Amino acid sequence: RGLRGCELPASLSGRIMRPDDANIAGNVHGGTILKMIEEAGAIISTRHCNSQAGEHCVAALARVERTDFLSPMCIGEVANVSAEITYTSRHSVEVQVNVMSENILTGAKKVTNKATLWYVPLSLKNVNKVLEVPPIQYVRKEQEDEGKKRYEEQKLDRLETKQRNGDVIFPVINPEPHTVGYSQSSLIHLVGPSDCTLLGFVHGGVTMKLMDEVAGIVAARHCKTNIVTASVDAINFHEKIKKGSVITVSGRMTFTSNKSMEIEVFVDADPFVDESRGRYRAVSAFFTYVSLSKEGKPLPVPQLLTETEDEKRRFEEGKGRYLQTKAKRQAQMQQAAQH
Repeated sequence: RGLRGCELPASLSGRIMRPDDANIAGNVHGGTILKMIEEAGAIISTRHCNSQAGEHCVAALARVERTDFLSPMCIGEVANVSAEITYTSRHSVEVQVNVMSENILTGAKKVTNKATLWYVPLSLKNVNKVLEVPPIQYVRKEQEDEGKKRYEEQKLDRLETKQRNGDVIFPVINPEPHTVGYSQSSLIHLVGPSDCTLLGFVHGGVTMKLMDEVAGIVAARHCKTNIVTASVDAINFHEKIKKGSVITVSGRMTFTSNKSMEIEVFVDADPFVDESRGRYRAVSAFFTYVSLSKEGKPLPVPQLLTETEDEKRRFEEGKGRYLQTKAKRQAQMQQAAQH
């Protein structure tokens, strides 16, 4: 892609999708794919950040840009994941990851996901110390300028998202079907050693998999059909989650169109091993799901019934994101048709 001085693309060996990777209809969970994407990004980022002499580090996930699930993956298919570094700032690495599914019976291949992730290198000696990233060289100055623009945009968005992260989800007694309270869900998880990096904080992929599980439960409760992940808006990792913490992953429906559902998911951490720290918001994102028939065809989605002023506000905000994404997709299709 015209870059010099960075590692070769890091390709995870193909892994066959098993029944425990998928839902009852045989579609692979979006969280399984997100976890594989994050592993590929962490490998190449950590390799690159340790490519020069100096303090050793582990690359920690800071953000995942919008990720579209272009095509469902099924049990028995092989997922091939590749990653490459496309930009470095002084303290962060941008990685682009592609996922391709392969039918090993027919040989047919198709791209299922393209994702952009941002990592920061944390010292092995001090988890709170961010190290400098070895620079990469660009063939063209435009590549560096475009990367810097993306870096500034994601930095601003992360700050804005963190500032509006005060919401909590409360249980609703005897909620009506298709209301926000009817489908909202929470999952509580104790962070163990197998969930964590060498530095003792949670892998980003583990967190994303749990978030997708909760979002999937919300979507299934709302429409009571087979559901699959269609896309994930930017996932922002605001703070690290340490081993021994108890995390609460909460999800609620914010918007429905005729054929899609937007679900807000956030992760709160209770660091019981550190009594000096109270509960805090660690991660937040919006997941979009679609409802499918037994034949895999899109089904209409029941309209979300909003009751409170906050629910109505969130619905309008979700509608704005939906229309913005729709307009962007149509512009891309028109551009592709012209070429």
